[in-house]
Amino acid sequence: MFDTLSDRLAATFKNLRGKGRLSEADIDATCREIRIALLEADVALPAVRAFIKQVKERALGAEVSGALNPAQQVIKIVNDELVNILGGETRRLRYAKSGPTVIMLAGLQGAGKTTLAGKLGHWLKEQKHTPLLVACDLQRPNAVTQLSVVAERAGVAIYAPEPGNGVGDPVKVAKDSIEFAKQKQYDVVIVDTAGRLGIDAELMQQAADIRAAVNPDEVLFVVDAMIGQDAVTTAQAFLEGVDFTGVVLSKLDGDARGGAALSVAHLTGRQIMFASNGEKLTDFDAFHPDRMASRILGMGDILSLIEQAEKTFSQDEAAKMASKLASKGGKEFGLGDFLSQLEQVSKMGSLSKLLGMMPGMGQMRDQINNIDDRDVARVGAIIKSMTPAERDDPKLINGSRRARIAKGSGVHVSEVSSLVERFFEARKMMSAMAGGKGIPGMPGMPGMGGGGARKAKQQKQAKGRKQSGNPLKRAAEQKAALERKAAGPQEGAAFGPGAAKLPDNFELPKEFKDLL
Repeated sequence: MFDTLSDRLAATFKNLRGKGRLSEADIDATCREIRIALLEADVALPAVRAFIKQVKERALGAEVSGALNPAQQVIKIVNDELVNILGGETRRLRYAKSGPTVIMLAGLQGAGKTTLAGKLGHWLKEQKHTPLLVACDLQRPNAVTQLSVVAERAGVAIYAPEPGNGVGDPVKVAKDSIEFAKQKQYDVVIVDTAGRLGIDAELMQQAADIRAAVNPDEVLFVVDAMIGQDAVTTAQAFLEGVDFTGVVLSKLDGDARGGAALSVAHLTGRQIMFASNGEKLTDFDAFHPDRMASRILGMGDILSLIEQAEKTFSQDEAAKMASKLASKGGKEFGLGDFLSQLEQVSKMGSLSKLLGMMPGMGQMRDQINNIDDRDVARVGAIIKSMTPAERDDPKLINGSRRARIAKGSGVHVSEVSSLVERFFEARKMMSAMAGGKGIPGMPGMPGMGGGGARKAKQQKQAKGRKQSGNPLKRAAEQKAALERKAAGPQEGAAFGPGAAKLPDNFELPKEFKDLL
């Protein structure tokens, strides 16, 4: 969603790099570009003005003028102000001291409240709570049925005494659900209300009546992140009519410009608490302003990536795989282990989303967006078509075995061959990294091996080439070297230095001429 904004900000900061000192004109130009980028991202004008004012005041102060790297200091200021405009610190749910915690969902029609109720219920269940979904949307056709299906998928309970479709009193259902939750010992009650328009006085009053009946601990305003500045207008209407304590952004994985996320918290004074960024129940998490600001500026979101990995990966399993890679040159690490790791990564979510959380991946956005998660399933089918012995030792896979595996997995033989070859290359690389030898064929990096011998040899050769101290002689030597380079390879160069020159009357045999 923030791709366009990220690209514009990256281009703006690129112009600052390399400058040892920033003038007032440089800062003005940078702020002008940031303003245009925010307006193009559909951020509300009052939010843009407040943001630019803060950035400009801090950039013109001693904070930047005394910095060793002014460009990086400006980026830090923009990052800090992005965090502020997104709400500052992460806002957590407030739980009731006694009795069930009541969370009421409100928002426009089509904002995704019913689906989000299931996601929130699933998220709370993972947090060791026992949530109860309450069907108070009795206006929209089949809304009760939809919530029942979502609750079943999320593995949480539902309270739906009325069939809906215009039948039943939503205020009574909401009030009765609290007693039901107390009897059945549910500790969180999520009330799904009917979608409404800000100008619909009747439905707005109904939401206010439900709030008065259940006295919720949290009222979450669900806003579609794709509607831009209209989200702010709607949020202000709900703030006046019903009031809410927090905001939930839905459809954050869309291709809109993201102005809602950067506007609603600043203009309503209510923080964004959760974000929904996909269709799966697991595509939902707490909203962290600092992490979102980092992603907008192309710095990735390593903390979220680590959290997802910790939820998915077993530490014992990871240690076991690492020991296999480190011992015997990684030969104990087979295709079965590779498949296990691949399945664990798939549980974390889409590969494109995971790669998007890594720093510096904004430059490879097109390649990341072209990643097809079905390729992972195809690789899994190929490996599962192998025998246990073939998975443990892929060197056993000869031509006839490849044909059998290809037939069993429904792919071409070349795909099986390609997978096996890439596995050997990847295992060699991972084994070298696990053993601290660096990446084969890559220059050495700090703290890693790899390329050290080559680098030492190059340095020795460079040291051996001495230049004359006489400027005229040195210029003549450089000129001669350029002339040799322009003249192309020397005689016999195709067969190595000093090879014999072919005679002038040399002719190819007739057979070779016919082939040519």
